[in-house]
Amino acid sequence: MRKIRIGQIGVCHEHAAGKITTLRRLLDVYEIVGVVDDRDSPSAKYAGSDLAPYEGLRWLTEEELFRVPDLQAVTVETPNSDLVPAALRCMEHNLAVHMDKPGGEALDAFKNLIGGCRTRHLPFQMGYMFRNNPAMQFCLKAVHQNWLGDVFDVQAGMSHNYGDETYQRYLGRFKGGIMFNLGSHLIDFVVSLLGQPERITPFLKSTADVAEMIENNALTVLEYPHAIVSLRASSREADGVNNRRLKICGTKGTLELCPLERFDGQPLRMRMTLAEGNAAYSAGTHELDFGVIVDRYRDQLLEFAEIIRGRIQNPYTCEHDDLVQRVVLAAAGYTKWEKRDACCFS
Repeated sequence: MRKIRIGQIGVCHEHAAGKITTLRRLLDVYEIVGVVDDRDSPSAKYAGSDLAPYEGLRWLTEEELFRVPDLQAVTVETPNSDLVPAALRCMEHNLAVHMDKPGGEALDAFKNLIGGCRTRHLPFQMGYMFRNNPAMQFCLKAVHQNWLGDVFDVQAGMSHNYGDETYQRYLGRFKGGIMFNLGSHLIDFVVSLLGQPERITPFLKSTADVAEMIENNALTVLEYPHAIVSLRASSREADGVNNRRLKICGTKGTLELCPLERFDGQPLRMRMTLAEGNAAYSAGTHELDFGVIVDRYRDQLLEFAEIIRGRIQNPYTCEHDDLVQRVVLAAAGYTKWEKRDACCFS
């Protein structure tokens, strides 16, 4: 089977090195034609100093990349502020796009991007990292099949304690701080779980040891007709990555996942307690084992290949991505939330 010819624009996104590493493990699926170095971008960035993951690959300018014969797809891994403009240029060259999160600090450009990809029938995939997390996909299945009854409470945390002062200053370049940069992963999941909220209230704070404009301690509350969702993120939580968690409570059961992912050679496990049994599980408490996850991005990039080849439809629609972006901007304090009956694209 012919490999998909793919390039990467950017080395400065926090996920850039991980994406190229995964692509290099999938050489039976993808042919990597080259990488565009974006380290001279003035946009806020935290990654990009380590080029070891790109050793042996061809360095290209963006213009050279777009001229590569039979180029089919691009992974966009630039700094956050450059993601949408770079993805728009890929769209204009009729290329399939995998763009990392989040979808920029303004809605209109993002809507132009996803609407344009839809009009041109171009595959577009957002790089929210929990979309192929097996435990979180199980949560979606359990809720949508009513195993938990009516969901009334969702609690999730996305904290860490890495990066020292460099990361704090990096967060300070975004009005929405850590809720914009990392809370967006949780928001993508919650929108898949419960859909459009009725109200969104952000609480963006700074820990005592940083300047007040650095919003590194955040809580956002999403209200639904019969449920409350609380999303937390801080860059000062000791061992925060290993304490990232999700709890979903319904009238017939509860799911608890902590940590959200692990790459230490130990299996990812989740606890499920059911007041009532179903066709798959009996009433009581179950310890669910999802095995050892060795690559966060593998399943998502394999899914991207299947979408490009026309074998599957993208499970995440333009409408979903539009809603996620609107929720992200409201949850991170950029906009006031406005619930809409329908989505339209410019």
